[in-house]
Amino acid sequence: QVQLVESGGGLVQAGGSLRLSCAASGSIFSINAMGWYRQAPGKQRELVAAITSGGTTNYADFVKGRFTISRDNAKNTVYLQMNSLKPEDTAVYYCNGYRIVDPALGRRRDYWGQGTQVTVSS
Repeated sequence: QVQLVESGGGLVQAGGSLRLSCAASGSIFSINAMGWYRQAPGKQRELVAAITSGGTTNYADFVKGRFTISRDNAKNTVYLQMNSLKPEDTAVYYCNGYRIVDPALGRRRDYWGQGTQVTVSS
């Protein structure tokens, strides 16, 4: 099992910055990649950014150039630095980690944090 605990959300004005943290514990050696998703009211959960165990990063187009994902392996923590925030970035942000259970079929086991609210005022 893997436990993920997010922190760092809050209220910020448009153009401001926030840094989210996700502390992982448990069987973290089995995790292939970690990332951040977000879900706004009435919308589906969407990928924001991800980072593999090897350090490869991936970003959604709507955050490229504004958000940066990073990891501190010594602390088992993943970060999301969010700059130039916009009102449309308002959402609950969820930390995600997954391990691949069947590479041939692309099946994976996902773990989720409880979510942290980010609100950007205009």
